[in-house]
Amino acid sequence: MPTTEMQRAVSTDELKGLPAWHALKAAVVDLQQVQVQDGSVPDPADHSRAGAAIDTIAASIEEFRKHLPHDDAYLELLVKDFQQWRSAGLGIPDFLESLLAFQPQQQRTNGLAHLVVFPMYTQNGSTNRYVEAVLIEVVWPDFVADLEAGQYSNKLFVPIRFVDFTPGYDTNSAVLFPESVAVRSTPTFTWGGIFADREAARFRTVLKAAADITSLDLPADAAQLVEDQDLTQKTFVMWDLIHDRTHMRGDLPFDPFMIKQRMPYFLYSLEELRCDLTAFRECVLIEKDETASEDARRHAKLVQYAVIFDRIFRFAITGDRMRNYDGLGGQLLFAWMHQHRVLHWTDGKLSIDWQQVTGVVVELGIRIEELYWRSIDRPKIAHWLAAYELISGTLTPHPSSVWAKGPEALPLAGPLRALTDQVLDDEFPLSMFYEALEKKMRPVIESTAGITGGSSTVVGQENVA
Repeated sequence: MPTTEMQRAVSTDELKGLPAWHALKAAVVDLQQVQVQDGSVPDPADHSRAGAAIDTIAASIEEFRKHLPHDDAYLELLVKDFQQWRSAGLGIPDFLESLLAFQPQQQRTNGLAHLVVFPMYTQNGSTNRYVEAVLIEVVWPDFVADLEAGQYSNKLFVPIRFVDFTPGYDTNSAVLFPESVAVRSTPTFTWGGIFADREAARFRTVLKAAADITSLDLPADAAQLVEDQDLTQKTFVMWDLIHDRTHMRGDLPFDPFMIKQRMPYFLYSLEELRCDLTAFRECVLIEKDETASEDARRHAKLVQYAVIFDRIFRFAITGDRMRNYDGLGGQLLFAWMHQHRVLHWTDGKLSIDWQQVTGVVVELGIRIEELYWRSIDRPKIAHWLAAYELISGTLTPHPSSVWAKGPEALPLAGPLRALTDQVLDDEFPLSMFYEALEKKMRPVIESTAGITGGSSTVVGQENVA
């Protein structure tokens, strides 16, 4: 499609002001009113309303084609998928053709805009597969491009920021994954988007409040993360790059993600923590690498702060206590640091020995990697028991836990699900420290739902004591 230089020059944020975007958002919201959970519009009485919304959506997408020439083939197929869905009677939607044409990982250019419109659910948000629309911008700093081109290759990784979105993303969701889109068959997934601006904005808000509450004196470079959204955003891109690729690398159990298997939730905790601690360790090496760029070394140091603070302040107390595997990972890191005497809660004040903390955090990562290495030679039940032993050696299980009583108390001769059923929903409850912190932090954490880099605010809080 011919595109003028004037049209090409429209910035990502200016796209947000286009009448076509406002019309598209309104039409998507209207369409959502008549969709049911699987994305279909089952009531024939609603088909006229849905059809009018689809007409507006299609016309808006056509207008966006003038401004997004790099997405022209995808946007053309997107209009066809909407039209075919309407022609087929608005049953369960199938947007396979347009999804296959959307390949953002092939053009990781800093500031490049994309319009994403699919029937999809949003992780940590709604399970409804409604049509959602998201305006995004790629975040691809030069130093991250250099890292990815070297030993941290990850061709599927696409860091992005929000420009604007429909209600499904007014949540805690910070990912855009193709597997959430309604399609007739599951394709090979070739990309995954992570909203670095939301991660950074949420982190800055939570860290500022937690430091105030616990009277933690932040090192000068860590304090910069609180003040500077762009700096923190780039830091999270570097962290996410290494974290994401780690899921596929190492001496792994056969299926570390436990896809379509029912296993104890604490195994998820160890996998996510392993990836974060790998990012931590690699950034320790990058920081010391004199051949690395100045930007890479600076952000490598900041990633180390981010991993510790996000894990111990946000992960540990975010969400409910129903098999909260990210929460458990945060609790484990905090307790590990405390019991190795590099983190102190004394006289109502939190402090961290920054001269000693690096080796202690790296050691926890090594312990998890050793568990994985041994798992290749162990039966599954033995691996589960060893994983539980690793965690319970630092965190105190619930007093009523059957698992805490040891193998002799567990139904080892029965089906695996019987073992999983014995894991309590809150197998490792919050410590007294975290119970007090959670009460103070709850309003702050709740306030970060729907936050973006452009909407973040950093406020102080009263002391926890």
